[in-house]
Amino acid sequence: MDKRPGGRSARVRDAVRQATLAELAEHGYHGLTVDNVAARSGVHKTTVYRRWKNAEGLIADALEIAREEPWPMPDTGSLAEDLRGIARLVQSGFADPVAGPISSAFVTAAVQGGAAAHSLHGFFVARHEQAAQAVRRAIERGEVPAGTDVADVIRMAVAPIYYRLFITHEPVTERDAERAADAAVAAARAGAIKADASPAG
Repeated sequence: MDKRPGGRSARVRDAVRQATLAELAEHGYHGLTVDNVAARSGVHKTTVYRRWKNAEGLIADALEIAREEPWPMPDTGSLAEDLRGIARLVQSGFADPVAGPISSAFVTAAVQGGAAAHSLHGFFVARHEQAAQAVRRAIERGEVPAGTDVADVIRMAVAPIYYRLFITHEPVTERDAERAADAAVAAARAGAIKADASPAG
């Protein structure tokens, strides 16, 4: 048993988080309730209400934890293959029957604003930072120009996936994801994704 200080608190947080993810997978964002999470987690609902307050608080906390989890970044020696791998990770995550509804619920919750939006922003900042290593390696290899905005290359590679899923509500295939990655690589190689110069002081 965990004897560290705060061990019980960590176990409660993990139980509530797992219950939140399970509820999101089964019922989506609009079906998430504090009462159901409390029942599923075995944590008294007064504790859940006191610490997380509402469904938005539950989602925000789950995102805070997810932000700290490593992402399996490809390292193939080729920017094109690395970005294709990253885009496929995003596409397959949404296509997964368990993970997909959870990821969609995170985005849906963030659209409402508030704590969930703040947490999703932090989640994406962390993911972009991890993924941007692929672009930094490409700069070192001379594949793309120095001064390329590494985070924007990642955004360009995955943005079409989110556009199709959440704006036009179209299906996204693996080939769609790869085409988005290829477009980002082409733009980066052409020098079209340069970081903004610092304003003169």
